Amino acid sequence: MNKFKSYYKTCKEELLKVIFPIKEQVRSAYISVFIVVTVITLFLALIDAIMSVSLSSIMN
Repeated sequence: MNKFKSYYKTCKEELLKVIFPIKEQVRSAYISVFIVVTVITLFLALIDAIMSVSLSSIMN
């Protein structure tokens, strides 16, 4: 039982050290990730379209 109390106390102490992000930081990170993913998606779609056109012209 002492191990459990010690574990619980240690967990509680560690959780008090955690700094959770505020709403503005979460929103900013979300927007940044969304923009980066969108740009990479559009870039890969463009490369795919270029390769499709070039390969279909080579095949025909």
